[in-house]
Amino acid sequence: MPDLQTVLILVPHTDDGEFGCGGTIAKFVAEKKKVFYVTFSTAEKSVPPGMPKNILETEVREATRRLGIPESHLIIYKFEVRKLNYIRQDILEELVKIKKRINPDVVFIPSPNDLHQDHHTVAMEGMRAFKQKSILGYEIPWNNITFHTQGFIKLEKEHVDKKIEALKAYESQRHRPYATEEFIRSLAKTRGVQIGVDYAEAFEVVRWVV
Repeated sequence: MPDLQTVLILVPHTDDGEFGCGGTIAKFVAEKKKVFYVTFSTAEKSVPPGMPKNILETEVREATRRLGIPESHLIIYKFEVRKLNYIRQDILEELVKIKKRINPDVVFIPSPNDLHQDHHTVAMEGMRAFKQKSILGYEIPWNNITFHTQGFIKLEKEHVDKKIEALKAYESQRHRPYATEEFIRSLAKTRGVQIGVDYAEAFEVVRWVV
């Protein structure tokens, strides 16, 4: 993908980007592409009891650092978790500003089939703001009843290792059944088997501009 030099990752909540396309991010960083990561909520109301309310902001900073994303390329909003659908216009307006500032070659969004209301909102507004750009929808298996594996990005073991290392920064999410190294590596292996390589991540092709 030599023509794709500026990459934008749109993330409803901290860690969604790492789960959905962390290996791809690691690959693009290694290829010296400019990767920008935008998260819309630090999900303070979902933080486990006993942990600081801002822990997910701290964790996303560390996780993206481990992936190699410059701090200047990390944009963090603090909209309320599970309420993004109430502020769709605000999100759209912010995305339009980001489009003018970054002008990405490709945009990664949650799958338009994602059932979570926040994920769906970011997907819909992402498609509106970047309708003239190439757009890929990333996979969050526990939220997808339907996911069309229309596009794949080949990964090396080192990219999957980087993804796992980044996700380990999320101490507050360690209790999630999908946050295990076994699950993350096995999904990458499964997607790789589908296209005859060791590892891959799968995407829905929302729009591809050649």
